[in-house]
Amino acid sequence: MHLNRRTFLLASASLFAIPALAAEWQTTLEAAKGQTVYFNAWAGSDTINAYIAWVGEQVKARYGVTLEHVKITDTAEVVRRVRDEVKAGKADGSVDLVWINGENFRAMKSGNLLFGPFASDLPNFKFVDIEGKPTTLSDFAEPTDGLESPWGMAQLTFFADGAKVKSPPLGLSELISFAEANPGRVTYPAPPDFHGTTFVKQVFIEAVSDKSMFAQPIGKDAFMAKAKLLTDVLDLMHPHLWRDGKQFPQSQSQVKQMVADGELLIGLTFNPNEPANLVATGEMPASTIAWQHKGGTIGNTHFVAIPINSKSSAAAQVVADFLLSPEAQARKADLKQWGDPTVLAMAKLSPDEAQLFGGGETPGAVSFPGPAIPEPHGSWVPLIEALWLERYGG
Repeated sequence: MHLNRRTFLLASASLFAIPALAAEWQTTLEAAKGQTVYFNAWAGSDTINAYIAWVGEQVKARYGVTLEHVKITDTAEVVRRVRDEVKAGKADGSVDLVWINGENFRAMKSGNLLFGPFASDLPNFKFVDIEGKPTTLSDFAEPTDGLESPWGMAQLTFFADGAKVKSPPLGLSELISFAEANPGRVTYPAPPDFHGTTFVKQVFIEAVSDKSMFAQPIGKDAFMAKAKLLTDVLDLMHPHLWRDGKQFPQSQSQVKQMVADGELLIGLTFNPNEPANLVATGEMPASTIAWQHKGGTIGNTHFVAIPINSKSSAAAQVVADFLLSPEAQARKADLKQWGDPTVLAMAKLSPDEAQLFGGGETPGAVSFPGPAIPEPHGSWVPLIEALWLERYGG
């Protein structure tokens, strides 16, 4: 029934649509009682693991659902496992919910490995900021089509000690000028480090006027015809970077430490709340500032999805819905709990619900926000990384 629900609802839209949805959700809640959800999620952070454990306590107490955190390091391995199970005709799969985005989502979607559409039928989906955060409906240029439910946000963010950087560079040209004025004090991680690749993608997007091309698949020949737009900017920037742009740190954590030590002036992160976390833990001073480029920086959403052969699809939907609740999203956004930005729109919440997210100035919080720019189509990434490694990685 659930697999065809969207088609049914669109065909029978009427004054009775909302009551029908409510009745159907009640049926889902009843089916979910007693089910166990095997949630395959990255386990590289104690704070994230603790948050998922809290979610498990809540869905058990409220809905009679047992949540088992299957701790993984590589989501691609989960995709392969689901594919093998479906190919073997295994109807009761080992995965009920998976933390996913990007190429792993594309692989599951194209392989018809996903249950749904279900996301927009979740009662709490009405709170999602689909207008201000379009990446909640598009995953690395791939429409989600309701096959995954948004969970958290990420966006390229820069940070510095505001006592040293009085006027942060709010765009690519300003960043190049800043590097020229402060030789050796700016750099970025070497691709294929995720943050390094994201920075290079950001440079590429800001360097071209026709940004629509990034939403489309691209082949090597077409890419190479556009590549000079990127390399011209990097060639201009690199001589002013740390070690004259001839060497690059290997990771974002190394850049972060170099900023904390005063060797570099500007750091970068894909979690807008990380600079505030660094202040809270004493790794950066209270004078820390954070910003995004005024024209926008690359952002994306991470999601949860349900495999087509989940044996607990009702309970998996209940967990996904709870993850979208104002209570769960506020706890996740709390710097003391996780610090992962919310996918919800504050304007869609009641005053009491919005108050859960706190307010006021937090040292290290983003003070110059910019819009989120959707990730380029996944086909751009290996070509960008290969070009960078060949030209600058030697």
